[in-house]
Amino acid sequence: MPRKNLLLSVRPQHARRIFAGTKTVELRRRRPRIHAGDTVWVYASSPQKALLGTFQVADVISGAPAALWERVGAFAAVTREAFDAYYEGATHGCAIVIDHVRALGQALPLAHLRDRVPGFQPPQSYRYLDDVEAWLVGETRERRGAE
Repeated sequence: MPRKNLLLSVRPQHARRIFAGTKTVELRRRRPRIHAGDTVWVYASSPQKALLGTFQVADVISGAPAALWERVGAFAAVTREAFDAYYEGATHGCAIVIDHVRALGQALPLAHLRDRVPGFQPPQSYRYLDDVEAWLVGETRERRGAE
């Protein structure tokens, strides 16, 4: 099965926790079509507006919010109150289990991404990167790491 590249918008405080290693699952109300081994590109949303790095998907766990909390709540780096507020009204949710986190040497601001990938638009939640976009973003990452 070909590997997918998912561009995931994450609030800056949660993105910081992912790269600090204190948040090892990313919670979502809707399950993206991803599997173990796929790459997630982490884009910190407003006010930061920058690509911060990647992680590999170790697993995707789906279930009712109460069951999800029991399985992954300790790894989500959120309070139970914040978890419940996020899933309010939802019958299902998912947790993307994070593995092999790789921070960029320097965050890539939105303006830089748009210079490299014309028309680049970060998603509200997530979107899949096609092969060309993933290559261009990866090329940008490799070039910046070498500077």
